[in-house]
Amino acid sequence: MSDDDRDDSRKVGLWVVFSSVAVLLLGVLGFAVVRTMKGPAAPVAQTAAAAASATEAADVLVDYTTTTAALATVYFESGSAALLPDADPALADTVKALAADPGKRVLLSGYHDSTGDPAMNAELAKQRAKAVRAALLVAGIPLNQVLLRKPESTTGTGTEREARRVEIRLVDAQ
Repeated sequence: MSDDDRDDSRKVGLWVVFSSVAVLLLGVLGFAVVRTMKGPAAPVAQTAAAAASATEAADVLVDYTTTTAALATVYFESGSAALLPDADPALADTVKALAADPGKRVLLSGYHDSTGDPAMNAELAKQRAKAVRAALLVAGIPLNQVLLRKPESTTGTGTEREARRVEIRLVDAQ
């Protein structure tokens, strides 16, 4: 065997050894990265589950009678619980009012008309109130400061728009 053949054999051998070490190191690093990424997921999932549980507990509808005027009103499209862009001023007024009087809570009352399936209408009114609550939570209002009132049906000669609303009232914290 000539020196050139030995040099070629050594080069191939070294190349195989270094390639194997590189693959092994990449595998170990990949495992470490995956393990690191999965580590914090459990607490985040637990936190999300706790938040969902707290929100479900807050979904309890109160039967609260109040004589105070509405601080603000948020209107919705027919058959929708999506907030419209014109809801922003009402939400901002609510945040300012709570900041000025932290001893108060917000009472959200969802309304619906009397036509159609009453159960579906009540659920839509509830979803609208929840949409307003979600926007207030995003704005920094604590969940324990927001109450959802049982959905109410509008009666009388109000407009269709009035039937698709959520009224926001400030009430004393209880």
